[in-house]
Amino acid sequence: MPLNDNATLVVGSGNYLIAPVGTPMPGDLLVPVSPWTNVGHTSLEDVFGITSEGGEATTIGSLQNQSLRTKYSARTETMTFTLQQFDEVGLRLYFGANAPDLPDGTIGVPAKPEPTKAAFLAVFVDGENHFALYAPKAEIYRNDDMAISDTESLAGLPLGVKPMVYGANSWTYAVTPLGGAVATGATAGTPGIFTPDGAVVPTNLASLVDVTADPKTAWTAGQYVVLGDGTNAHWDGDSWAGGVAA
Repeated sequence: MPLNDNATLVVGSGNYLIAPVGTPMPGDLLVPVSPWTNVGHTSLEDVFGITSEGGEATTIGSLQNQSLRTKYSARTETMTFTLQQFDEVGLRLYFGANAPDLPDGTIGVPAKPEPTKAAFLAVFVDGENHFALYAPKAEIYRNDDMAISDTESLAGLPLGVKPMVYGANSWTYAVTPLGGAVATGATAGTPGIFTPDGAVVPTNLASLVDVTADPKTAWTAGQYVVLGDGTNAHWDGDSWAGGVAA
């Protein structure tokens, strides 16, 4: 692997956003639009983390080869960050989506809390670089006990985000690689390829706006390119369209 200075990351700022389950990743990660909404202020010290469970290795062998294969159990991952905004949205993310509004204006803490189900997006900005993690479906709920330890720091609500498989996807969440060239062209194929060679694959249909199709005439039946969110797209002669050319 060659050295790539542009693929390093020092987080200068970031945002955590939620949207209805299945909402595609926004075309512009730095200016996400509705239905994406920011969850609010988060901790400057406990910025972000990923913990995992499972993934244990089991060695399977035969009489002739006792270490023939290795089988791994399913792994579940949890993204963690600390919310510092105690509004209704933030409190329900922590205490449960089914927390009721009480007559006196307070929010009740449910005896059997339910996690918030939503699409989740974390975007970290490093100068001109930005790195994102996107889950089309996730469960969001408290990840740790709340503790207010002093009078000088902002209090926080530790949250855990568990990415889930959405629809027919074979993946639970996606990440955006750093250091690659921006795709400027797409050549028809089954599937086609993005150019220049090694370019970062556009995230979704909206992100194809600056990509030039080759050929510029309508692609023939069966031709398409695969986008970063796992969907397909083709050139219809005038604009980019979702799916495989018919």
